[in-house]
Amino acid sequence: MNAITSKRIINLISLIGMAFSIALTVYFFSIGLFDDLNALQNLVGEKLLLGPIIFILIQILQVVIPIIPGGISTAAGVLLFGPVAGFFYNYIGIVIGSILVFLLGRQYGKPFVLSLISEKTYEKYIVWFDNQGRFNKLFALAIFFPFAPDDALCLMAGLTNMSLKTFSWIILLGKPASILVYSSALVYGTNLISQFL
Repeated sequence: MNAITSKRIINLISLIGMAFSIALTVYFFSIGLFDDLNALQNLVGEKLLLGPIIFILIQILQVVIPIIPGGISTAAGVLLFGPVAGFFYNYIGIVIGSILVFLLGRQYGKPFVLSLISEKTYEKYIVWFDNQGRFNKLFALAIFFPFAPDDALCLMAGLTNMSLKTFSWIILLGKPASILVYSSALVYGTNLISQFL
């Protein structure tokens, strides 16, 4: 699969995902879900098993194909399921998605990576590749701290000699911190705003 073909496939999937997201948003507005958080929580709560599964699949998808920003979907998990369950559903989806991205980068190589990230991002982080030990440390730090381009780095990690085992341990141990920061910021931010309203 060359870069042009894979980019076309990704663009098509992204367009379908965006169209679906827009249609779903319009539907949610039409039934008043965005006006009433309880209604939104009740909708997911009625589907005790299906709701979390759908959300986890969305999180996996947004890591592999960035249709929506990760911070927004992470925040949605907390709003829909509460801070504890939302954290775990976010964690499961993001970990699985990150491992899939790493494996895709390893399987399809640089052309596939460049079909998903910009040349500018690639050039910015390719300098980390000079030393595998240094890359592993910088990658672990980037995953641990929020606001790093995690998905792009996970994809690029597939081009290095990092083992799947090392990658998985970094993701499993590093992801909770950034997810917790996003979740906590949302919970405290929402509480703070509600006090002023």
